[in-house]
Amino acid sequence: MKKSILVGALALAATLLSATAQAETKQLSLMLDWFVNPNHGPIIIAKQRGYFADQGLEVEIQEPADPNMPPKLVAANKVDLAISYQPNLTIDVAAGLPLIRSATLIATPLNMLMVLDNGKINELADLKGKKIGIAIAGTEEASIGTMLNTVDVNYDDVDIINVGWALSASLASGKVDAIWGGLRNFETNQLALEGFQGKAFFPEEHGVPVYDELIFVANANSYDKAAIIGFNKAIEQATIYIVNHPQDAWKEFVAYAPDTLNNELNKRAWSDTLTRFALRPSAIDLKRYDDYAEFMYSQQIIKTLPKAKDYVPMFE
Repeated sequence: MKKSILVGALALAATLLSATAQAETKQLSLMLDWFVNPNHGPIIIAKQRGYFADQGLEVEIQEPADPNMPPKLVAANKVDLAISYQPNLTIDVAAGLPLIRSATLIATPLNMLMVLDNGKINELADLKGKKIGIAIAGTEEASIGTMLNTVDVNYDDVDIINVGWALSASLASGKVDAIWGGLRNFETNQLALEGFQGKAFFPEEHGVPVYDELIFVANANSYDKAAIIGFNKAIEQATIYIVNHPQDAWKEFVAYAPDTLNNELNKRAWSDTLTRFALRPSAIDLKRYDDYAEFMYSQQIIKTLPKAKDYVPMFE
């Protein structure tokens, strides 16, 4: 009799502990900016190694059907967090969307203006009268125009062609003389694998303010501060692990989805992305955000000028 009572008590205690653990686990939905790739290394490693779980989080990683939608879904409270870009966040906030930056994933620009390194275009000024391919129309006039102005070339002196996502193919085939919108950790490697050598002109070296390429955004009116602090700690822990153990981290990264991740392009991109991850994801630089917003305002990309202090809160 006593034994059955003890067994029952132990079973009840186990049930209560399990229920408590489940109650303490916070569910977070995270929508990426695109399909999983090396740019998302810290997210995947944090999930694979249990760093999110250590913070009491269960993070559901989603890939978007439309890469333009993640911030809008956060603003509509359809997902908790999304990956976006600092320039896009500034545009969205200026347009009135209730968004905040909660952390940084990639702390340097990745975008670039690229040509083939074949002796035909050696300097930025050589683009005068040439064709530049872009993937998505939007802010290219401000950025490309600013870059060209540093070498006394006007934006009207180049021909902008929308080539969709066929950036590398359009450059390699000679359809265009340069491409804008490719990422320096991917397009350079993709061209190399196809037997071409690329040459890049970096916007931050030609008049465009430096910015964070990839950031996490949350809803300004409904974010869970404690959950975001835990999420950021897990991302930081994963980033440190990647930096300390890049090869082991690569193996754990591709194990997440080996059929799509374990290839030569991603392997090369992984190595080129390691120095780009934000070592302190929660750290903020309000002036960096204000400087870029002022640039966008001066270029008439945005009609109102938001202040970073209003959409870049501290999570420490």
